[in-house]
Amino acid sequence: MKRVFHTLKTFWKLTILILLVVITFSYAMFQGGFVSWFLFYSFLPFALYGLALSLYQPKRVEVKRHFSRKECKAGDDLKVKIRLQRNSSFPLFYMVIEDQISDSLVSAKKESHEKTLVFPFFQKEIEFEYDFVELPRGEHIFQNINIKIGDPLGLFEKTIILSTKAEKIVVYPAYEELRYSPLNMRHDQGMSASNEKIQRDTSMVVGIREYQPGDRFSWINWKASAKRNNMMTKEFEQRQSQNVTIVMDCSPDARFEGVVSLTASLVRSILRNGSQLGLLTVSKDRVSFPSRKGETYQHQLFYHLAKIQDCCEIPFHKVIEREALQKDHNGTNLLVTAKLSKELVERAGSFGMKKQSTAIFLLKDEKETPSAEELSLKAASHAKGIRVIFVYHGHFSDAFMGVDRS
Repeated sequence: MKRVFHTLKTFWKLTILILLVVITFSYAMFQGGFVSWFLFYSFLPFALYGLALSLYQPKRVEVKRHFSRKECKAGDDLKVKIRLQRNSSFPLFYMVIEDQISDSLVSAKKESHEKTLVFPFFQKEIEFEYDFVELPRGEHIFQNINIKIGDPLGLFEKTIILSTKAEKIVVYPAYEELRYSPLNMRHDQGMSASNEKIQRDTSMVVGIREYQPGDRFSWINWKASAKRNNMMTKEFEQRQSQNVTIVMDCSPDARFEGVVSLTASLVRSILRNGSQLGLLTVSKDRVSFPSRKGETYQHQLFYHLAKIQDCCEIPFHKVIEREALQKDHNGTNLLVTAKLSKELVERAGSFGMKKQSTAIFLLKDEKETPSAEELSLKAASHAKGIRVIFVYHGHFSDAFMGVDRS
């Protein structure tokens, strides 16, 4: 039906164009004189161009889209360049080019628009570019490009949809540099603090290595040192307590982007420290990453954090109760949220039964002061062996430095 309507519309416009030519010709014939014939000959090129445009079928229009970068961090800028190459030199009076951006980019600030008007005439190659400012986090897909051409009289317009290969850019969450320091670990004899980068079980010797500054005197293997004529120390099995698990709150909140940014900062810091890290999120789906380490693993976690949304219908304390950290291992549990509640403190306190050290990172705005209820809950959580850390947006580096501006 739509195609039939388009055909009838084109036929009607052709009829109007021919009628206008006949009218101007008749006026020139009956009126005579310079003015009437000048009007006829002036109108004739526009009429002939409109007629030619109605028969013109643009084919083999190649389009290429180029990004200044394919992977970005939230808040970065992005330049997009579009190049069109057509195989015909048919003159085009004007062309409107519009890049169909995904809905996830609609809210992004733009220095220039993804829609532009050009006057190509005989040009076969056409280029234009536009910029995004402060890209939002997420995976953004670019697909089609729409082209609209027309004649000066506005009688004939053609819209062409150029289907391009789906291209995507990944905008990873913004992160801040912070220095990870292991929190107080809960071992068999209670709480013990350690400033070592890696805790080791000195009852399990797995090998020997060259002496490094900071090694204890009791770790020296004298027999191997005498044999190799070099100071050698014992290599111990790493304690399982160095496993860190982050649970991120994915419930709807205005500060969710800050929660993601804080989680990304923690992930990057912990993995660069050499510790093993696990991540648990419950949004549309429950996604659990086992404890691992390395650059490749960090890239996987950042890709997940780039796409995560705050659409969890279950309160965070229910997530902790139902899903989080039911594993039988010693380690550190970091809960990242923007809301502190009595229920969350109670659920987090149950981790102490499993010999796990737990900390709650509570995100606050830069100049926001903790409420009286939050301070009361912080004191109550301390009595349960849980550390509540206020982390202020823009000051993530203070998270492991004991800085608390409350």
